[in-house]
Formats: sequence, structure tokens, C-alpha cells
Amino acid sequence: HQLKRTPFHSRTSALCLPQNWRRWAGHIAVGSYDLGLEREYWAIRNHAALIDVSPLMKYQIEGPDAARLLDRITPRNIAKLAVGQVYYTGWCDDEGKLLDDGTITRLGESAFRLTSAEPFLRWLSMNAAGMDVGIAERTDEVAALSLQGPKSRAVLNRCCASPLDGLKFFRMAPNRLAGRPVSISRTGYTGDLGYEIWVDAVDALPVWDALIEAGGDFGLAPCGI
Repeated sequence: HQLKRTPFHSRTSALCLPQNWRRWAGHIAVGSYDLGLEREYWAIRNHAALIDVSPLMKYQIEGPDAARLLDRITPRNIAKLAVGQVYYTGWCDDEGKLLDDGTITRLGESAFRLTSAEPFLRWLSMNAAGMDVGIAERTDEVAALSLQGPKSRAVLNRCCASPLDGLKFFRMAPNRLAGRPVSISRTGYTGDLGYEIWVDAVDALPVWDALIEAGGDFGLAPCGI
């Protein structure tokens, strides 16, 4: 079984000095870019780091019963999730056992994006039996980057059409980057200021290039997973 490459592979592979690769959800992903980990660590803590998180499973859930489905499988109150807001949550089986965790973004009144580490399309479909809802996996269609660190907002403000200063924690807003439509959420898992950038896979490379160029003065470094 051949591992898939992310939409950013041509850029990440050229920068991966130690050729340190990892498997992630059927993809080949960079484990680290340098022979040591110090530069990547300090980039996240003091500057900014760019991480290819495209292998995250991504599901588009739409329809009149979309909120009802997500309310059924998660312990969060989906009715309180506003359009443009993001929940970090787990989801459980009927006995309350935690199966996985990820984010739920409300894209519209009856449209959501769910991300997860493991595939869950069959399980989601089983829980949606009898509901008026459509579930589509969009993992390969949507590329994703995590831009983390105290300088991450400054990097984005340099290359985005609209400034990010007003975007609150766990909120998402549409924007344009390198002239391409993107959605940017103020989310991440590094414990520092950070954002995640969601873009159509066909527009991935111009977005990567614009971020690398904009981050040159801010100590931006690509980081592995």
C-alpha cells in the first residue's frame, strides 16, 4: 500500500534535511526538518512554525439534521456553536467510551467541518441513519497548515488580505492568502498563539510560498509533526 503525499509534499520534501518521515493517516509526513529538534522547538516558542497537518481526516457534514447528528455523538452542545466558531471535542460510542477527538467548525447554519485523527466515515454514517444529512470526506481536497508561535499573527497579517487582529480564540473566518480563498481558524495544539489555515488542495503551494516569504523576518521555520 503506497503512502499518499500531501499537497505540500514538493515543498516539504525539499526542506527535509534528515529525511525523517512518518506515517500519518495513510500519508507520508515530515517528522523533522533539521538534524536536531532545537530550531523547531524554539521557533514555536519564540517565533513562528509552519506545520503541514493535511493528513487530518476532514468531513463535511451538511443538511437539516447536521447539528442533530453532531449533538448525538459529542458531549458538547452543538446548538450553542455559532457560525464561525470552533469546538474542540471528543466523540463517544453509546456507552460513553471516547473514540477520538478533533474539532468541529460551524461553517453555516446547517454546515459543519469535523476533523479527526482516524477515519470515521462509516461510523458517522451509521449514526446518521434516518437523518436528513449528507456526510462527505474531504481529506484529500482540503489542504491544511498549522502556523504556531508568538509571531504567527504578524506573519499572517503580512500576507493575508484581511488582518487577523480581531479573530478570537476558537473562531474561524474566511480570508485571502496569495490571492487564494482560505479559511483561518485561531486553533492549534502547541499551547501558544497559533492558527490553522484551510485551503483547497489546488491552491496549496502558492499559500505555502507566501507564508514562507512573509515569515522570513519573523524567524519562521517549517516544523515536523
